[in-house]
Amino acid sequence: MPDRRARLERYRTPATMVAVLVLLGLVFAAIERLTREIRFDDVRAAAHGLSGAQIAAALGFTALSYLALTLYDLMALRVVGRPLPWRVAALGSFTSYTLSHNLGLALLTGGSARYRVYTAAGLDGPDVARVVGIASATFWFGVITVAGAALVLRDDTITLADVTLAASAARWTGAAVLAAVAGCVIACGLARGPLRVWRFTLPLPSAPQALAQIAIALLDTGAAAAALFVLIPDAPLALLPAFVLAYALGIVVALVTHVPGGIGVFEAVVLAVVPGDRAAMVAALIAYRMIYYVLPLALGVALLAWHEGRRQHRLPRLLRDSGALAGEVAPLLLAAASFTGGAMLLLSGSLPALAPRIGALHALLPLPFIEASHVAASLVGTGLLLLAPGLYRRLDGAFVATRALLLAGAAFSLAKGIDYEEAAVCLALAALLQWTRGAFYRRTALTQAPLSGAWLVAVAAAVGLAAWAGLLAYRHVPYDDDLWWRFALHGDAPRFLRATLAVAVMLAAVALWRLLGPARHVPDIPADPEAVARVLATAERTDAMLALTGDKRFLLSEDGRAMLMYQVRGTSWIIMGDPIGPTDVWGELLWRIRDLADRAQGRLLLYQVTGLVLDLALGMGLQIVKYGEEAIVDLADFRLDLPRLRSVRKAERAAARKGAEFRIVPAAAVPVIIDELAAISDEWMRAKGHAEKGFSLGRFDRTYLGHFDMALVLVEGRIVAFANLWLTDGRNEASVDLMRHRDDMPSGTMDFLFVRLIEWAKERGYRRFSLGIAPLSGIAGRRLAPAWARAAALIFHHGERFYGFRGLRTYKEKFAPEWEPRYIAAPRGLAMIKALRDLSLLVGKAPAASGPVRGSMIARFQVPSPRPVDTLLNLASS
Repeated sequence: MPDRRARLERYRTPATMVAVLVLLGLVFAAIERLTREIRFDDVRAAAHGLSGAQIAAALGFTALSYLALTLYDLMALRVVGRPLPWRVAALGSFTSYTLSHNLGLALLTGGSARYRVYTAAGLDGPDVARVVGIASATFWFGVITVAGAALVLRDDTITLADVTLAASAARWTGAAVLAAVAGCVIACGLARGPLRVWRFTLPLPSAPQALAQIAIALLDTGAAAAALFVLIPDAPLALLPAFVLAYALGIVVALVTHVPGGIGVFEAVVLAVVPGDRAAMVAALIAYRMIYYVLPLALGVALLAWHEGRRQHRLPRLLRDSGALAGEVAPLLLAAASFTGGAMLLLSGSLPALAPRIGALHALLPLPFIEASHVAASLVGTGLLLLAPGLYRRLDGAFVATRALLLAGAAFSLAKGIDYEEAAVCLALAALLQWTRGAFYRRTALTQAPLSGAWLVAVAAAVGLAAWAGLLAYRHVPYDDDLWWRFALHGDAPRFLRATLAVAVMLAAVALWRLLGPARHVPDIPADPEAVARVLATAERTDAMLALTGDKRFLLSEDGRAMLMYQVRGTSWIIMGDPIGPTDVWGELLWRIRDLADRAQGRLLLYQVTGLVLDLALGMGLQIVKYGEEAIVDLADFRLDLPRLRSVRKAERAAARKGAEFRIVPAAAVPVIIDELAAISDEWMRAKGHAEKGFSLGRFDRTYLGHFDMALVLVEGRIVAFANLWLTDGRNEASVDLMRHRDDMPSGTMDFLFVRLIEWAKERGYRRFSLGIAPLSGIAGRRLAPAWARAAALIFHHGERFYGFRGLRTYKEKFAPEWEPRYIAAPRGLAMIKALRDLSLLVGKAPAASGPVRGSMIARFQVPSPRPVDTLLNLASS
């Protein structure tokens, strides 16, 4: 089962990409079938036939729709009890919807923008999630209500493609939809307080608030639909119900398929559903996408880029590290804008040039130069599509390359047909990039920038759209092999073929290069084994012994006095515990690894750190989350006869009466008994149904266990339980790692083992004994506590069936320990969720056998510990 799950996890992303690409192919095939009888000249004539009044009306309805979208967030903030000024809600809404409308994946793009806006205004992550959820629900209520009203108000039959819906059936369906909406409003009015799921609360709007949300949604959906409807020439009002249904269905399908920007999907659905002149409809859809999608994106990019540039140039010292909104969102917006600019160049290369301009250009430039510029402009557009992810990741190389391509794109746009509009867009984007250059600071090779599935699908959609546009434009030109070699001033079709071939070759070359190129790797910083062993010998906490598991990387301080251990999983750089060594060099180590992670486009997570690290973590901009508490026994005050240790004392004596004996086997003698310990470990694993873990826990590995003394419990000379000892060289702390036992051990055996170990450590001068961490322990789930704290408290109190959180805490409480908090520090928001996912995958998978380099390093570590000679003799005699 684990292997099957791993295979599913491995192939899930490629399978999803293939499915979306197949869907895109079907969409473009459907568009091709729907527009088979349309000529490009008809579409161009219809576009030129759009009047100024129609354009103005569409702009007005677009502005009204985006104004209504800002009210979504304003109402949602009031529902969750965190009202903010309209200007803040408007900024969050506008940036969110301009991104999600054009890029799709609303939770990742629009949600990310909202998170940065609202957390800067004082909201926490769960509150932002509630705002996103309520705003999304408002949107869907609007779409459903508009569709229901359209069905009720329609008197005649409605034809949806080849399906005819009778007037009575349409009215009954619409009435049912409106009744369901009314039922939801009534339920909100009757609800007393928020909806509670265990200790989680989901705020519900009051009946007036619900009605206001529906009214806002109706305004938004109606205005957005009207922005398209007014662009259809001579559209009769009788077409409105079918048109509204087509619009709502197109929005739903585009959102469900997650195709970036719904490009092609929305258009295909509307063309299939709305009757009438399809050439005029295609022209209206093109104009609508420019007005409702691209224009707001351009406005958002300009506003945020101006804000970011002003922030950098006016107050560089004061705001350089402020984490202001514009600096966070500008890379994503400029990546989207550059991608859109690349798609524009590709689309322009697929369409015929304007004859008067090409004639004037020929008087200035020779034909070969014009031909080459046409192909070069398409290649520049493809390059912009591929570089957009690098801008999103703030790579300085992507910034330089994109700026150069935009300047080249402007020159080639002029040289291929005096397309000064495209040149102006390219130059404006280049200027905005230059103005915000401080946001692109990561000095990482472009070859290390991963191309995610979403970006690749977006590239495929843009290239597919350009290819379809060219096929539509030159449908009347009969294909002939000679077209490839025909060079003429007005040879638009041959230029389209050559540009498409060049783009295909470029994409294939990039794909082959990335496929056959070296795998993306994390730089392995060499660490001298002897230096690591010296630092490890100075450790004051026993969890430093995790350095011997063989699954860690090490970073040493410049003076070699301290180190930290870490591992990289996915794009998360996960540090295990506090740095080891003097605290005065911890800051140097943590800032160095933060810089390394940032250069590798990774995120940093500190796992199970103590309070000594919190100031440094906060200074690095990380969010602190309490992970649990570690049970520490002060050995100086430990006496078994204390009243509070009565239950432990009783269990220890019961096990001793049944013949339990305590032994310590030195590390040098562990190979003698390792086979018997392996049998006990296998029996324990089968009984518990567990699998070996890694990173934050030791595992049963003969090489690893050979470094430690072993504590045993014997009954009649037979080993029934064991634990390997973690001991610091300075005798500051003692602890255990693996603790495993047979099923038939006497009751109280583990209490017996712990008591004898604690007494053994006390006799040898150790200062404290660690009983390990109780996860999620000591976290207050009060009403005013952060949402993560309430969730952790809920799991601690009610998650016993999944993991013994409370039972583990209760068992350790028997030894009357002192509890010391342990924390996780990670980036805020979605990055923390991703980092915690990578952490769970890292801990949940046991490492492979140590390789020759790392294995040889570990073999040279020495962990001094007491090794009484008579112990081995006693074990042999028994």
